[in-house]
Amino acid sequence: MFSPPSVVLAPLAGGPSTPELAAAVSNAGGLGFVAAGYLAPDELAARLARARELTDGPLGVNVFVLDEQAVDQDAVEAYARELEPEARRLGVQLGEPRFDDDGLGAKLAAAAGTVEVLSTTFGCLPAAVVTGLQAAGTSVWATVTSVDEARAAREAGVDALVVQGAEAGGHSGAWADGGEPMPLRDLLTAIAAAVDLPLVAAGGIADASAAAATLEAGAAAVQAGSAFLLAPEAGTSDPHRRAIRAGRETAFTRAFTGRRARGIVNGFMRRHPDAPSAYPHIHHVTAPLRAAARAAGDAEAINLWAGVNHARTEALAASEIVARLRP
Repeated sequence: MFSPPSVVLAPLAGGPSTPELAAAVSNAGGLGFVAAGYLAPDELAARLARARELTDGPLGVNVFVLDEQAVDQDAVEAYARELEPEARRLGVQLGEPRFDDDGLGAKLAAAAGTVEVLSTTFGCLPAAVVTGLQAAGTSVWATVTSVDEARAAREAGVDALVVQGAEAGGHSGAWADGGEPMPLRDLLTAIAAAVDLPLVAAGGIADASAAAATLEAGAAAVQAGSAFLLAPEAGTSDPHRRAIRAGRETAFTRAFTGRRARGIVNGFMRRHPDAPSAYPHIHHVTAPLRAAARAAGDAEAINLWAGVNHARTEALAASEIVARLRP
């Protein structure tokens, strides 16, 4: 089984993730991740090949594991109507709400045996798939947000758990969109007492002292995302970078994707506080809005995913950030 270094890069799907960032973290002695989320399978393969060109260190890939759930179609349609003024203002058409599994099968095929670690978000892979990945030489980690999820992942045979606390930026990795996220320290303590697996702690870890405290609480490694958003190697958009530097408050929202995620509070979040739980349906509806706003540099109309301690993020090279996080 692959033993993680003390510092792990969070996947950062949707823009900030780049091969250059993953490779820089690995070259600095951490574990760099390439996010598969939202990419076409051939693009993921190209990014993995590029990362391999840039590092001889370990690499990880993160994939979404989604099961189709019933959604309130009337609520989705009502929310789309609510968003029409946003679309007119930005000069785009809303996307069509739909379910898809983000090309999971093809992405697993691209990653198997080519990376040291494959982690999952929003769910856990079936035991047979976990075993197949392990046989190909890839360790499997599952993101969990509760003791029940941790136990289920253990039963599926995963090698480690990414324990994501409420402080984390971006989407909650919860297997179902509901419930109140637990603070990292409480969650880590509860899972460590229930499951005997290596734990990778995620959520609000901004410096070496926070990392050390988390390791003392039972984690084998820490995973950081917001700490890397201003790195030159990251693909973070300019409006997102400006918002990170401004250090505003964060909150949970479903406004952009229909699934609970933590981001910097902006105008879009305030205007649309009651988005339905419907992922990835709402993600597809708002994708054209977000793309147009991002191109226009409009930080008030895009998702600004960030954790609670994002104000401490500095514009440093990824290697320096790894060094600052290492206990």
